[in-house]
Amino acid sequence: MSAPDVLPDDVELVRTTDVFDETNHPAGLLRAHRVAEGVWGRLVVYSGALTFTFDDTADGDDLAAPYTVAAGAAFVIPPLRPHHVGFDGPVTFAIEFYRRPDTVALTTGPESSGLTD
Repeated sequence: MSAPDVLPDDVELVRTTDVFDETNHPAGLLRAHRVAEGVWGRLVVYSGALTFTFDDTADGDDLAAPYTVAAGAAFVIPPLRPHHVGFDGPVTFAIEFYRRPDTVALTTGPESSGLTD
């Protein structure tokens, strides 16, 4: 199954993380977490590959199955869907965060808003 790679038309890039690898990354990426309401993530893999898994199933879809996201590919992460990544070898990647321009202030919480503090 191919990874979802299309963002909504009306979102804009808010920020991009540093480039991470299999040894240098936020520990929280390996356990269930989610992107904040009103924010989309876009996982971009530069080299190697990683596994992306949704930790839920959305009504009527089969997106919970693990995906392999390889170099040159991207994976769109919708708001509020719990997910995690895994590494099977060397990889470099970053996460872009997008939101709609008319979005009001984002709420704080354990999710990633894509904004810097």
